[in-house]
Amino acid sequence: MFPLLKKLKPQRAPAIQLERAIAVDGQSIPLTIRKNSRATRITLRIEPGGRALKMTIPPGLRERDINDFLDRHQGWLSTKLKRQKTAGSIEDGGEILLRGIPHRIVHTGQLRGLTQSIDSEIGHILSVSGLEDHLPRRVADFLKKEARRDLERLVALHARNVGKPVKSMTLKDTRSRWGSCSWDGKLSFSWRIVMAPPVVIDYLAAHEVAHLREMNHGPAFWALCKELCPRMDEAKAWLKRHGSALHAIDFA
Repeated sequence: MFPLLKKLKPQRAPAIQLERAIAVDGQSIPLTIRKNSRATRITLRIEPGGRALKMTIPPGLRERDINDFLDRHQGWLSTKLKRQKTAGSIEDGGEILLRGIPHRIVHTGQLRGLTQSIDSEIGHILSVSGLEDHLPRRVADFLKKEARRDLERLVALHARNVGKPVKSMTLKDTRSRWGSCSWDGKLSFSWRIVMAPPVVIDYLAAHEVAHLREMNHGPAFWALCKELCPRMDEAKAWLKRHGSALHAIDFA
């Protein structure tokens, strides 16, 4: 008798990436083309801030088909890129979200003074002093301060509820994730989350604190997360719809 031969699982072909650039309204935009064996159609995505494009294509697609697709979508790309650039500009008279509430940015023209949120007769404004060239940085500094205040309070609350200590909490400007939790209790958050509504900020704090007990994304983790933040599903949906717009804002 021959021993039973072990049936091997077919190996998927690795995805292949190609790098090039395309011109949109006279501007050269980096383009990553990813060949995926499971793809059945072409998909094109604009990275936050309009800094780059990512395209996924099925295997065997000819270069001529790729170029035809890009030519047909020039108008769509132009509109989307202009919209992202406008939405992501920090300037006098522009608009910024703070805890989900739109604030009009007002440069006071004074060299000294605090950046502060004011509920005025004409609506919510963010009053910013200093040199106008420093406006984006001063707005970012204000958001970081507000984010730390909110997250420190929420993290402490949720950590008490799960009975786990937090070793440290840091704020970063990450584009790939909103937060992280290390095995030794170090939490990290993107300060941009302070632009989201309070329920979303609360969900992010609850999500990372829940990892102190459950270092995975299994059923027990999600159950704990929802126990800490009952409006978790609402917050996740908001972040899915609007998160990329927060990442797109350029504070440089």
